[in-house]
Amino acid sequence: KHASKIIVVGRDMEFLIKRKTSGLDIPIAVIQNWAELETVEPRSRAENALLQELGLEDRLVFLYAGNMGYPNDIETIIDCADRLKENSNIHFLFLGTGVKERALRKSVDELKLTNVTLLAPKPRAEQTTFLNACDVALVSLVAKMRGVSMPSRTYNILAAGKPMLALTETGSELALVIDEDMVGWHVPPGDVGKLMSAINEIYEKRGQLREYGERARASALKKYSLEVASRKYIEALTF
Repeated sequence: KHASKIIVVGRDMEFLIKRKTSGLDIPIAVIQNWAELETVEPRSRAENALLQELGLEDRLVFLYAGNMGYPNDIETIIDCADRLKENSNIHFLFLGTGVKERALRKSVDELKLTNVTLLAPKPRAEQTTFLNACDVALVSLVAKMRGVSMPSRTYNILAAGKPMLALTETGSELALVIDEDMVGWHVPPGDVGKLMSAINEIYEKRGQLREYGERARASALKKYSLEVASRKYIEALTF
C-alpha cells in the first residue's frame, strides 16, 4: 500500500490489483513479458531435427513445452489424448518437468497412450528447434488463475510463429493475446469435450495453420519485443 506504482504483466492482473487496492490510489502499469526474438524464430517443419528423430513428420503434433506445475492443467490434455488415441494422425509431445511430471508419466503408461511422447527438458539454446517441433503449441492453466498467472512461454511460442491452443479462462491475459491477433484458440480448463472438439476442428482446418503462425510471429514482433517492453518500463518509471 506504500508503493508509488505497481507493474503487472497482464490486463487481467490489472483488474485484480485495482480491486485489491481500491481506495489507495496507486497507479498501475501493464507491461507484458517479452519474446526472445533474437534467438527464437520460425523454422521449416520439414527440416526439424526433433520431429525427424521421433518419426512424427506425418502427424499433426501438439506440443506442450515448459513447466508442469500446479498451475498447469496437464490432466485435461491427457484425458483428451486418451479419447483421441485411436486417431493415429494426431500426436501429443510433452517436453519439460515439474511436480506433475510423475503423474503424467504414470497416466501415459497406465492408459497405454502411444499417441503421447514425453521428453526431458532441453537446453534453452535449443528453443528454436523444439518450439518448431509441432503444428500447434499447447499452453494450459487450471481454473481460477485469471489475474494470477500468465505463462511467459506464450511469447516465445509467438516468436517461433506457432499457433496456440490454450486451456484458460475467458478474459485472462492469455485468452486476450490469442483473441486480439487471431493466433489460436482457447477452451475452459477442465473441459475435455471442448478441448477435443477444438483439436478435431484444428485437424480439419490444418491447411489454415500457416496463416495463424504468420500472425503469431507478426504479433511477437509488433507487441512483445524487448524493445517494446523496455520502452514501457522507461515510461512507467519516469515520474
